[in-house]
Amino acid sequence: MKSLREKIAVHGVGSLTDAELLAALIEDEALAERIVAECGSLTALMRMDLPRMRMFEGLGLHRAEKIVCSAELGRRLAAAQTAIADTIASSDDIVRLFRPVTDGLSHEECWAVYLTNSNKIIEQQRVSQGGVQATIVDSKLIIKRALELLATQIVIVHNHPSGSAEPSEADIALTRKIREAAALFDIRLLDHLIIAGSDHFSFFGHGLL
Repeated sequence: MKSLREKIAVHGVGSLTDAELLAALIEDEALAERIVAECGSLTALMRMDLPRMRMFEGLGLHRAEKIVCSAELGRRLAAAQTAIADTIASSDDIVRLFRPVTDGLSHEECWAVYLTNSNKIIEQQRVSQGGVQATIVDSKLIIKRALELLATQIVIVHNHPSGSAEPSEADIALTRKIREAAALFDIRLLDHLIIAGSDHFSFFGHGLL
C-alpha cells in the first residue's frame, strides 16, 4: 500500500488502474486485483448490490459497504453535474448528460427533462425507479409537472440494465402515451432515449416520433 500511496502523491488518483483504485478504497491490493479480475471491470462491480458483493471471499460487510457507498456517491455527483447543463442542441447532449447517471445501475430509472421553446433546460426529474427489467411510469405526473413548469418540450430518458438498448413493446406504448397526452396541452415530446451501457436508442432518431 505504501507504493500505491506514493503513486497517488506523485501522479494523482487519475493515474491508478481500476484494481489500484479499488485497493486504495479497501486497503488490500491482492483482494482488489482478484475482485476486478472476476468482475471484468469496475463498472460491473458497481452494478452489484450489497448482498451480492458480500459474496466475494475475504471482502466482508464493512468493505462491501464502502464500495456500494462509493458507487452511490459517484452516481449522485454525476446527477448533480447534469444540473450544470443549460441548453441542449441534440439528443446526443442528453445522452452525454445521463450516461454517468445511469451507468452502473442494476435497476431501471426513468427521467423527464423539461425544456423551453429554445431548448433551455428548466428541470430534470427522476419520475420512476423500478426493477431490473421494468419501471412503472405515470404519464399524468410527467405532464402535470410540465404544466407547472410551463415547459413546452419534454425528453424522456431511461436505462436498460440488461445492456440492450432496443425498446420493448412497453417502451413503445409508453412513448405513444406520453406523446399523445403532451400534445393535448401543446407540449412536444422531443425524444425518448434508452441508454444501455455504451449504446443508446433514440425514438426520434429511428423515426418513431
